[in-house]
Amino acid sequence: MIQQPADLPEPSPDARAASAALSRMIAAEIDARGGWISFARYMELALYAPGLGYYSGGSHKFGGQHSGGDFLTAPELTPLFAGALARQVAQVLAASSPQVIEAGAGSGRLAADLLPALAALDCLPGRYRILELSGELRARQQATLAERAPAFADRVEWLDELPQRFSGCLVGNELLDAMPTHALRWSDDDETPAVFERGVGLEGGLLVTAERPAAGALLAAAQALGVQGAYRSEINLAARSWVSELARRLEKGALLLIDYGLPRHELYHALREGGTLRCHYRHRVHDEPFWFPGLSDITSHVDFTAVAEAGFDAGLDVMGFTSQANFLLNCGIGDLLQDGKVGVGDTAGADDLRARGAVNVLISPNEMGELFKVIALGRGVPGPLLGFARADRVHAL
Repeated sequence: MIQQPADLPEPSPDARAASAALSRMIAAEIDARGGWISFARYMELALYAPGLGYYSGGSHKFGGQHSGGDFLTAPELTPLFAGALARQVAQVLAASSPQVIEAGAGSGRLAADLLPALAALDCLPGRYRILELSGELRARQQATLAERAPAFADRVEWLDELPQRFSGCLVGNELLDAMPTHALRWSDDDETPAVFERGVGLEGGLLVTAERPAAGALLAAAQALGVQGAYRSEINLAARSWVSELARRLEKGALLLIDYGLPRHELYHALREGGTLRCHYRHRVHDEPFWFPGLSDITSHVDFTAVAEAGFDAGLDVMGFTSQANFLLNCGIGDLLQDGKVGVGDTAGADDLRARGAVNVLISPNEMGELFKVIALGRGVPGPLLGFARADRVHAL
């Protein structure tokens, strides 16, 4: 059995039982595939297996420690985040079409705050479409919208897949980091250097790390990084493919993607020789992805250079790249804080100290301000975009 990581709360009996069922499902697939699956496939099952995966099961993911959640996203902290983002979304909608697609809407909090914020800017979209594959999360999003933004519920619809063509603004907040990623190890043999894909096998009925030589597109992507010596990291081919597919379908408008990550030259730096794969459980971070599968979120840092290349190669313009702090400040979050104009009625009398504390978390370089980045990829939208007017870092990609 995987050793309990330090300081993690013991899962409930129901949670342990669900994890055991998922573990049996994963073990059966490993057996069926000859004793090995890629880590990307393991991550896909651990997060998205119907009814049992982290995002498709019934556990509570989003929110503070007292709510039983595992982590907080920016929209959960304060509606000021959506208020600032709305200004950038409004600019894109005005230059394209009055449609928003939110990919992976989490608890629904961003949608519930963004819709009234756009209405306050006289830029309410005709349709707000949420791409969400988890039935459990859809239900939570519907409940959040009914509670926080009932006047806009008739504009919201849920998608099982992306439309074949769309114009407008697509927003993805903390989406790319949870896409299944491949894990790799570079050898330190000077005479016969090699790259190995780190996957999952079985040993005595337990899930264990098992390697095989990397091949195909994954090997080509690994070799292109120029990594030297012993090294471990991740390459997210799924995120690249997803951005390429979005680019193919976007007629006019922009993709706004917000996540934690780095440009390639910083991500694959010698100081990160152990990679960036992390697991999140009850507001604690651990590095044991086989510990009770399905109970922890599994993430890795986004290679924003790869995201930019995927969009550019598919015909999109790279319209901006900067830190979350710079983006929010460019979009006027400071003015919103000062004026109290956040677009949702129940925050009009919010405690000023609490609001300032939330904004500090969003923009502080020691909190989310520098860790999170924002990239914009567009077609047919004139620039410059508001969120990148100052401190644009496209040159760093």
